[in-house]
Amino acid sequence: MTRKNNWAEFAVAVMLCLPLAACKDAKTVQDNEQLKTQVAELQKENTQAASDLASMTAARDALTKENETLKAQLASRKSKHSGTKSGSRKHRRSKTPSQ
Repeated sequence: MTRKNNWAEFAVAVMLCLPLAACKDAKTVQDNEQLKTQVAELQKENTQAASDLASMTAARDALTKENETLKAQLASRKSKHSGTKSGSRKHRRSKTPSQ
């Protein structure tokens, strides 16, 4: 008799758990769909960020090259004029020895 009761209790427990499991699966499926949408958006943002990084890197390299060119031009202009300056001399009054 106890075996039949055990099987009956088991059958009742399974019958009660099935609707809960189905409910949980539906919620899990919904959560998974939301997560898939979020992952797709993040991948899109990541691709855009990589593209932005590449364009910024190219712009930085171009500015660095332009900066080096301007520094070279500035150095060549300074070297042309720097050697021709003469030192300024101050006129000083000579002191006469006091007697």
